[in-house]
Amino acid sequence: MTSKSLPPLEDVLNAFAVEDADDKQVLAKYLDAYPEYAEDLIDLSREIHRSALKDDIELSARDKIRIEAAWQRFSEGSSAAVADPLSALSVAEIRQIAATLGVKRQVLAAFREHRVIVASIPARFLSRLAAAAKTSVEQLQQALSAPASLSPVRSFNSDVPPEVGGPITFEKLLRDAGHSEAERLMLLSEHQ
Repeated sequence: MTSKSLPPLEDVLNAFAVEDADDKQVLAKYLDAYPEYAEDLIDLSREIHRSALKDDIELSARDKIRIEAAWQRFSEGSSAAVADPLSALSVAEIRQIAATLGVKRQVLAAFREHRVIVASIPARFLSRLAAAAKTSVEQLQQALSAPASLSPVRSFNSDVPPEVGGPITFEKLLRDAGHSEAERLMLLSEHQ
C-alpha cells in the first residue's frame, strides 16, 4: 500500500472503534491492513476493552449534551462541514511542515485541535501554513475557526480523559511549546 493511498490515522481509528471490539479477528484484520498504525490500534483496542469491562457508568448531563451535539454534526452530513486540511496530514507531513515553518510539532497539534485564536495568528505565518498544507488561507481560517476537538490518539491514551483547553493566542502557544524569545519574535513579526 502506498503512502498516498493510506487513509488518515483518525479515519482508521474511527472505523475500528465502531467494529466489534471483542473480536480478535477484527483487530488482526486492521493490523494487517494498517501496520503503520499498529501501536495506535492496539492502544485503542485495549481502551475499548477496558471500557467494556467497567460496570455501567451513568453519563453526566454534560457528556450527554456533548455526545448529542457531536451526533447532530455528524448526521447533518459533510456538506455543511468545512474540510479540515490539517486533519488529513500524515505524521511525516506534519514533521515536514513543522520544520519548514520553524515551529515545534506541538504547535501544529494545537492547530489541528483548533485551539488557536485565529485572529492572533500573523497573516504571513497563516499564509505559509496554508501553502504548506496545500490549501487556501480562507479554507484554513474556516477550518481553524471550528470548535476545538481532541485528536483521537490523545483521547484514548489516558486513564483520565483529557479535556480540550480553552482557546489560546498564537504567542502563548509558542511560549508554552518552549520556543525561545528570538524564535517567538521572528514568528510573531510575520504580519506582512
